[in-house]
Amino acid sequence: MSSEMRYAVLIDADNVASKYTRYILDELSNYGVVTYKRVYGDWTRTNLASWKNMALDNAITPVQQYSYTTGKNATDSAMIIDAMDILYSDNADGFCIVSSDSDFTRLAIRLRESGKHVIGMGEKKTPKPFSTACNLFKYLEVLAEEEVQTNDSDKVELKTLESAIIRIIAENANLEEEINIGELGSRLQGRYPDFDVRNYGYSKFSQFLKDFDCLSFRQVGSSILVSQKSDKTELQQIEEVLVELVRGNGGKGYNLGELKKQLCTKMPDFNVKTYGYSKFSRFVENLPDFRIKNNTVMICEK
Repeated sequence: MSSEMRYAVLIDADNVASKYTRYILDELSNYGVVTYKRVYGDWTRTNLASWKNMALDNAITPVQQYSYTTGKNATDSAMIIDAMDILYSDNADGFCIVSSDSDFTRLAIRLRESGKHVIGMGEKKTPKPFSTACNLFKYLEVLAEEEVQTNDSDKVELKTLESAIIRIIAENANLEEEINIGELGSRLQGRYPDFDVRNYGYSKFSQFLKDFDCLSFRQVGSSILVSQKSDKTELQQIEEVLVELVRGNGGKGYNLGELKKQLCTKMPDFNVKTYGYSKFSRFVENLPDFRIKNNTVMICEK
């Protein structure tokens, strides 16, 4: 995001502790400048006392909202009304909604529909619908650099991310079956708005990726290209089967479609997508021992 992006920060004091204020503003400075800073709550209540000095020290405007009815959160309504007013004033390019309340899910969706960039921030208890509705979602515990423990849930999430990374490489890679690390990060963020390497104890995306054994990296100038590692042993087995099939056809070559059919008969688990290809022809072309002419696979003479 450009450093000139203008953000409106709207904080739900009923659902966010004041201790996170500095981390919220520091994180948002990475995306642009803050033009609105508002924190909402019923300031007559003693449990918001810690927010008063924090709002004063950080030039955040406190917005008073009385709780007219027990059990109803008037703060949410005030934040939503102000967000829509700011939207129609067109004085902000993006919004930062700070809350752990799923009631702001529809607001985030509505702001994005209007072309605004929405960053959500909340504690890890935040319901998934709200975090997914934002362009980006940041967990406050992580921003505050609290210790992140790797548990079974984290391991499942990492496995899901690994599968997504492999799919992104296969779907978006260039002719060399590689993808720029920045593009990979953008694609992954688009699929998982709450993805943040700090959730897993890393400070850099590149270091996070290097802990996946299935990936390899290549430096080209200032760029880092990422690709999926091939299982060399299995690949060698496939090449041997292909050589046997083509040579066994009397040196006349082998029809591409029939060759694939015979290979799958001998190796039922074979799938070109495992190696980052979408077509069998591209897979064969990139094997050093073969060439394709007129849809016929031939062995290269050495």
